[in-house]
Amino acid sequence: MQSPWKILTVAPLFLLLSLQSSASPAYDDSSRPRDSNGHTCVGCVLVVSVIEQLAQVHNSTVQASMERLCSYLPEKLFLKTTCYLVIDKFGSDIIKLLSADMNADVVCHTLEFCKQNTGQPLCHLYPLPKETWKFTLKKARQIVKKSPILKYSRSGSDICSLPVLAKICQKIKLAIEQSVPFKDVDSDKYSVFPTLRGYHWRGRDCNDSDKSVYPGRRPDNWDVHQDSNCNGIWGIDPKDGIPYEKKFCEGSQPRGIILLGDSAGAHFHISPEWITASQMSLNSFINLPTALTDELDWPQLSGVTGFLDSTVGIKKKSIYLRLWKRNHCNHRDYQNISRNGASSRNLKKFIESLSRNKMLDYPAIIIYAMIGNDVCNGKSDPVPAMTTPEKLYSNVMQTLKHLNSHLPNGSHVILYGLPDGTFLWDNLHNRYHPLGRLNKDVTYAHLYSFLNCLQVSPCHGWMSSNKTLRTLTSERAEQLSNTLKKIATSEKFTNFDLFYMDFAFHEIIQEWQKRGGQPWQLIEPVDGFHPNEVALLLFADRFWEKVQLQWPQILGKENPFNPQIKQVFGDQGGH
Repeated sequence: MQSPWKILTVAPLFLLLSLQSSASPAYDDSSRPRDSNGHTCVGCVLVVSVIEQLAQVHNSTVQASMERLCSYLPEKLFLKTTCYLVIDKFGSDIIKLLSADMNADVVCHTLEFCKQNTGQPLCHLYPLPKETWKFTLKKARQIVKKSPILKYSRSGSDICSLPVLAKICQKIKLAIEQSVPFKDVDSDKYSVFPTLRGYHWRGRDCNDSDKSVYPGRRPDNWDVHQDSNCNGIWGIDPKDGIPYEKKFCEGSQPRGIILLGDSAGAHFHISPEWITASQMSLNSFINLPTALTDELDWPQLSGVTGFLDSTVGIKKKSIYLRLWKRNHCNHRDYQNISRNGASSRNLKKFIESLSRNKMLDYPAIIIYAMIGNDVCNGKSDPVPAMTTPEKLYSNVMQTLKHLNSHLPNGSHVILYGLPDGTFLWDNLHNRYHPLGRLNKDVTYAHLYSFLNCLQVSPCHGWMSSNKTLRTLTSERAEQLSNTLKKIATSEKFTNFDLFYMDFAFHEIIQEWQKRGGQPWQLIEPVDGFHPNEVALLLFADRFWEKVQLQWPQILGKENPFNPQIKQVFGDQGGH
């Protein structure tokens, strides 16, 4: 699966397209050919659509709608400023084309953010113009023929090529690629900074100048003098001289929760407000800078490691919060080692970011949940690129051997199977996408077709009108799940025991329907692919129920001293 954030980051940041690499406009005969950039095309079409719909909703000019969009963007990350710069650069042409009733597809092909290569199909989100595409495009090019933009040659460099930003860009890129905190003074893989792989992803460091202090470690001398494991419990009870950590936590079987996952585990989420003109306001983009610096993921609200209260009104809690409620000594001991686009094939590239010392740290519960990318990709023929059962076995065994060499004895590893993703097409294809609700012109079937055509779909196999392909994808997913089940039942390791759990999405759907909901309400509305926050929390609930019933030893004891911990230490320093 292509990393979905690559596609959708471009949409809010179309304002940065002028800095991206691309060729001269196609209508310049001297221009050199280039390969179509699918992500750039998607970003352009999304943002031009928003501009057009803002004008429609507010009965304003295109110029006013562009200025309105920029006014909504925050100053952070220079979003507002750069937006106005892009309006200055491209606004006049967008105004001319939209004023001539050209839709977003035509605008973006005219400006060469989208391109139909020779011998390739025409990729479009909206219904084709009544007149032929060739005639419409020629007409559009005539409209902007004398535009000064035509003389603007977009260079092959980007914003990170500027000397003043080169080093900071490289460090940010490295942090994302290696899945370690960007800001980590003592290099212990924990941070006091929330985003850029900071404490939204793993427990907040309580001393970023001391490498021996971090969440999840066994206490140093029962934390008499300092909180060495950041659980907020330290010092000596003046009544009896016993260290609080010893009194409240000894024998309580503390443990952490670690997720090895993909974009679903990281909780990839694009706010519908960002692309829905009728809902857009000054408050719509408040969280955009945070989202961008978290790779458009929201691990702080995820089903496994989330620590914030739900934003969707559901009372269910994440697995981490349930472990904390069970034993307050588990405070801050969570790690979300997930990446957009992660699979069994590429986990080895970032598994080193997992922080666990087999001698110094508490045991941990590790959930292996690569639930999609071994069968999902955006290729025109996705089947040959799917992971085979034999290759999955090899990849997972390599991961488990790595874990066995790093995890403290007494840990637990749970392998999650893959879902049957046919529910995506079955429940969404004839529903309107947020971009299509205003004018009833874009369904999820249209979105899926557009992304597949550009070969940037997160999962061509399941997001397809081809029933045979959807079935083949689910069959491969079932084969891979059976391989994981076989590993769990036949392989043994010294430092952890191994379990398997089905990714039973149908059970979640049934639970949601009992509450009066519909299946489509469990899917992210913008990308039409990922499980949303409600679904992730329902999964956490189902996970907890199954573990309590089948393998209660995984969860550890309930700590009888939780009330005393709360009385003495309050919220234990928060998250």
